[in-house]
Amino acid sequence: MTRTHKKVRHPSDRKHETSPTEEFQIAEDALKIIEGRWKLRILVHLRANAVMRFSDLERAIPSVTQKMLIQQLRELERDGAVKRTAYAEVPPRVEYSLTPWGSDLCPALDALRGWAARKSRYSD
Repeated sequence: MTRTHKKVRHPSDRKHETSPTEEFQIAEDALKIIEGRWKLRILVHLRANAVMRFSDLERAIPSVTQKMLIQQLRELERDGAVKRTAYAEVPPRVEYSLTPWGSDLCPALDALRGWAARKSRYSD
């Protein structure tokens, strides 16, 4: 006996195929989160120290201005990579740490660093 109907697969069994345009957009959106002169440095320091106060970050990155550090931290917080915790104390205390999603970025940064380090193999 022959079948008269198509075999239907569950939607979760199907591989979600993305077009090159979609792949480009996803990668571009990811790079926008870390673009900026100081963001990578901030992420590296927060990865190494888990929790840092604003003044600690200022000392760790001496060439950044206070205004720029505030701006970059706000953008990282807005994008969900950094968590800001403010304590109602006198004097006020503010601490920054990576969110779980921000921590997930670290292996990608390690891979990027490794990729950049291999450049010397291809140079004459």
